[in-house]
Amino acid sequence: MIYDIIGDIHGHADKLTGLLDKLGYIHNGKSYIAPHGHQAIFMGDFIDRGNQQLATLQIVFDMIDNNKALAVMGNHEYNAICYATQNDNGKYLRPHTDNNNFQHKAFVDEVGFDSPLHHHWIQRFYELPLWIELDELICIHACYDKYSIQILTPLLHNNKLTPNAIQLTGKRNTKPYYAIEHLLKGIESPLPTGLTMTDKTGMVRTQARVKWWMDDWQNKSIDKTLFANDLPEIYLNDLSDELLAFSVTTKKPIFIGHYWLHDKPTILSDKVVCIDYSAGRGGHLTAYQFDTNNPILDDDNFVQFVE
Repeated sequence: MIYDIIGDIHGHADKLTGLLDKLGYIHNGKSYIAPHGHQAIFMGDFIDRGNQQLATLQIVFDMIDNNKALAVMGNHEYNAICYATQNDNGKYLRPHTDNNNFQHKAFVDEVGFDSPLHHHWIQRFYELPLWIELDELICIHACYDKYSIQILTPLLHNNKLTPNAIQLTGKRNTKPYYAIEHLLKGIESPLPTGLTMTDKTGMVRTQARVKWWMDDWQNKSIDKTLFANDLPEIYLNDLSDELLAFSVTTKKPIFIGHYWLHDKPTILSDKVVCIDYSAGRGGHLTAYQFDTNNPILDDDNFVQFVE
């Protein structure tokens, strides 16, 4: 079996059809279907940014509905559910701030907030599991964290969120909140005192994403282990006990999206592959073809649709 694992699409249906064509998929009138011996897996983040939100969702979910693809939830689908869902106090789990409104604008503009179409797609997002673990591989949007998975598993139904789980994970500063953050947005660490970074949206932050796939990242300098530019060669402090104990504990290859990589695709380690090469921000939509008969991870297995 060859798994065609497809990265973050972000509302670019034209890039998706281009990549599927390049991978040898054809449309049978109901959905795209794979070449013999292939299976598509989508890594989430179907929405936001691009101007083909509904077209993208239709392609992906037609494949899911016709048993031609698997898919996991991305943080943007999770955010969409929280943006549309109120807590017991009548406040949205994802506040409608200027920044959140801007990030979600492309999707809301197409579906219309609180419309029947909006409700339809929010319900469909509930169908996406937080992770897929097969005999040969693991797919999860941002970070494979066994501790967070253990926290969330009792709240889930077949690895999928329920309305109750959304309420629990939407409460800030709780264990379920931090667990869902780790799985869908990655591990963040406080920057050493006095340091800040500016993210891709222009927001100044005092935390940065960790390259969690690096061995012993807790004891390496931050210029090597954090997603931020121009960092000094100093070390992390104030890590929680859970982060100090974090390690990748599976022998299966792990496939992720989320991290807005660029340049020529390359594997992150002998165990972890990221397939997000910034298709939502001018980059190329990317797939990794994982052959279960030849499971060694290799840069030659990336496929990109170049416009």
